[in-house]
Amino acid sequence: MVLSIALACGIILGVTPAPYVIEKPGPVYNTIGSTISEDGADRPLITIDGAETFPTDGTLDMLTVSLVGNPDNRPSWLKVAGAWLDSSQAVIPIEAAFPSNTTTQQRDEENTAQMVNSQQDAIAAALTNLGYTYPTIVSVVSLPDGSPATGVLKADDQIATVNGAAVTDIASLRAALTANGAGVPATVGIVRGGVAQDLTVTPVDSDGSAIIGINVKTEYQFPFTVTIQLDQVGGPSAGMMFALGIIDKLTPGLLQGGENVAGTGTIDQAGTVGPIGGIRQKLAGARSAGADWFLAPADDCDEVTGHIPDGLTVFSVTTLDQALTALDAIKSGADTSALPHCPVQ
Repeated sequence: MVLSIALACGIILGVTPAPYVIEKPGPVYNTIGSTISEDGADRPLITIDGAETFPTDGTLDMLTVSLVGNPDNRPSWLKVAGAWLDSSQAVIPIEAAFPSNTTTQQRDEENTAQMVNSQQDAIAAALTNLGYTYPTIVSVVSLPDGSPATGVLKADDQIATVNGAAVTDIASLRAALTANGAGVPATVGIVRGGVAQDLTVTPVDSDGSAIIGINVKTEYQFPFTVTIQLDQVGGPSAGMMFALGIIDKLTPGLLQGGENVAGTGTIDQAGTVGPIGGIRQKLAGARSAGADWFLAPADDCDEVTGHIPDGLTVFSVTTLDQALTALDAIKSGADTSALPHCPVQ
């Protein structure tokens, strides 16, 4: 009787959907290696045309997190229980991964857009670090409902200036609007259809910031072509590792001395490294892939500490230059103890 009840409970737990999804370590990609494209061909993850490149060795791994479950196919309580007992996995409420006002398709589309943007920012960061110069264009993607710029700005407008100050990236646009202030008309210089003109928009306050209610994107006109071949992976968290892979290919010698290094972190054109999600799963994925060293955003160290796999040394970085300093120490075999680390405990 007891056995029958236990069996029945097991069956129920095995089929009853839980209000959670599971994060676990996903595929690992070597940014200086190759990957299988959608057509089945084995292609370099990073290809550079129009500039001299150099041999690479070892790994500069980018990590991913796989999500088990979605609103239409939730994991069972049995799977959730197993994930709770596995330190490499995380159980999160389904609404945290899929907000009620966002469909699975919308989430996937947003992640894809973030990946595309992060690749462009990574190329920009790498080339800026290497001393290349190139034009940057900030353009309007869309205007949300209720935007103060409705009827003034349009999609595809290029934002050139605000009150005469050059807009060279999203950060400079924000700085110019902040300097102008909310409630004060701003003169926005744009290029529309190849014609320059000045328009007036009055910014509004949003959580203490002056905004004009536009979604924008940054487009870079690079001096040569850098192609990143990575299918079916989304989000912005591979930016730093893409940038390091590009720098390795464009500079003589082995950036990390041929060692196995992994890492994660967003990046912007200036080389600032930002925090990401799923750091614990990425640490586990890196160690399973054979990495001995890990580059982590400094803002994620609180979550890293206490969850570092045995044998993995985790550096704390806030900039691309700090990441390069760590790689140079790894390459030379120097003492790395003085470099910033995420504490083990």
